[in-house]
Amino acid sequence: MKVFCLNKISPVGLKVLPKEYEVSTESIEGADAVMVRSAAMHEMKLPESVLCVSRAGAGVNNIPLDVYASEGVVVFNTPGANANAVKELTIAMMLLAARDIRGSMEWVKENKGDELINKSMEKAKSAFAGTEIMGKTLGIIGCGAIGALVADAACKLGMRVLGVEPSAATIERNKDLLKDTKIVSMDEMIKEADYISVHVPLMDATKGMINANLLAKAKDGVIIVNAARDSLVNDDDMKEALASGKVRKYVTDFPNYKSANTDGVVAISHLGASTEEAEDNCAAMAAKEIVDFIENGNIINSVNYPRIDLGPKGAARRMVVLHKASLDSNEIIKIVGECRNILKFATGVKGEYAATVIELEKKPGVDTCPRAQLEVLPGIIKVRGIH
Repeated sequence: MKVFCLNKISPVGLKVLPKEYEVSTESIEGADAVMVRSAAMHEMKLPESVLCVSRAGAGVNNIPLDVYASEGVVVFNTPGANANAVKELTIAMMLLAARDIRGSMEWVKENKGDELINKSMEKAKSAFAGTEIMGKTLGIIGCGAIGALVADAACKLGMRVLGVEPSAATIERNKDLLKDTKIVSMDEMIKEADYISVHVPLMDATKGMINANLLAKAKDGVIIVNAARDSLVNDDDMKEALASGKVRKYVTDFPNYKSANTDGVVAISHLGASTEEAEDNCAAMAAKEIVDFIENGNIINSVNYPRIDLGPKGAARRMVVLHKASLDSNEIIKIVGECRNILKFATGVKGEYAATVIELEKKPGVDTCPRAQLEVLPGIIKVRGIH
C-alpha cells in the first residue's frame, strides 16, 4: 500500500502505518491513500488508485468533499485530536483581550534601554490595565469537541458559561464537560455574554454568522474570540463594531488582510493546532483511519460517507460498496447473498451518498463475488474486495 503525503506529516503519526506501507512525498501515482493538512485539493485530480483522503485536522474546507464522494474516495478528518491545543489557545486569546499583555510587552521592548525601567514602568502600567475573566459570562457557539473543552476550562476559571448547540447528540456526547454549562438559545446568549467564542465549522449556514445583526443584540464592549475560521466573521461589520465600541476586542487565530489591518483586532498566526502534541495526535488518528478503511473496510470519522464499523476483519473477506443513497442496499445484499454466505453486514447513508460493507465466509477457491452484477446497478460508485 502507498500513502502520499501532501503536507509534512508528523513522523509519530506515520509510525502508526504498518511497515509494509510505503510513504511518499514525491509522487501520488499509484497511491492508495492521501494524507493532508492544509494543502488545497480543490483543483487536484486524484488517480483512480486512491481509495481515501485523511485530513490530519478537523477543518476540511480545503478538500472537494462532494467531488471525491462522487468518485468513490472516502474523506476522513480527525475530530478531537487537536481539541486540547485549540482549547488552550482559546483561553490564552481571552486573556490577551482581557488584559493588554501585548501592549505591555511592547512598552518593555521600547523602553529596554532605560536603566530605571523597573521604576518607570510603575507609572506606565496603568495604560495597560485590564479586567479579570473570573465572574464574567462566556458564550460558546458550538459545543463539540473543542467548544466543550473550552466550556469546562472556563467554568473551572470561575466564568459563567452559556452554550449554544442545536445538536442533542453533541450535548449528550459531551455531557460531562458541559455539566456546568447552561445550554441556551443564540438570542439569550448574545444578550448576556461578556465574551463570545465561536467553535463551529465553516459552511454556507455559518459563513458570516458573526455580523452586524447579531452584534447589535450584544452587550456594549463584548469581546469576540475566533479560533475556528475567518469567514465565520463578517470583517466589514466587525470593523464598524470595533470603531463604535460595541466590540471591545476581536481576537482571531485566522487573520486576513482586512482583519490584520483593523484597529482593535488581536491577530494570531493560526497557532490553534500548532503544537507538537496536536500534530502527533492528528497524524496518528489519520493514519489509523486509513489503515482501518483499507484493511477492514470500516469508515470512521468520514465527512462525505456514513460511519460503518464492523470491527477487525480477521480471516474473513469483505466487500466495500460505495453507492448513491438512492440505491436500496437490500439490492446489494440480495445479489451478494445469492453468491456467497454473508456473515454480517452494515449499511449507512450520509446525504446523497451511502456505503454497504459485507463480511463473507472465506471459501477455498472462491475469490470473487458478482462484482459485474453490482457494478451495473444504478447508483453504484465503487466496489472493492478485501481478502
